[in-house]
Amino acid sequence: MVKNKRRTPMNKVKKKIYRNTPAFTLMAWASFAFFVALILIGLYTLKEPLMVKGYYLMGSVGLISSSFTVSKVVRDNQEDEDNYNLLLQKATIKEEADK
Repeated sequence: MVKNKRRTPMNKVKKKIYRNTPAFTLMAWASFAFFVALILIGLYTLKEPLMVKGYYLMGSVGLISSSFTVSKVVRDNQEDEDNYNLLLQKATIKEEADK
């Protein structure tokens, strides 16, 4: 038999808040797809040997990939810094309260 478990009423569940609006998210992904398509069209119509096209494609994919990685690292480092400062602030307040 299952004992009574504490349940959170549905009206007390916090709604997830997103930092960006759906329109901004759509614009970001649409512009990303648009510019990737422009690169691919440009490479397809380029009148150079396949080796040159491959080099440009490789460089473009590497640039896009590293852009995502750098933006994630910068965001994560900023969030870690904010969390560390918050933790340090709480520890300082606790030390002062213990005195």
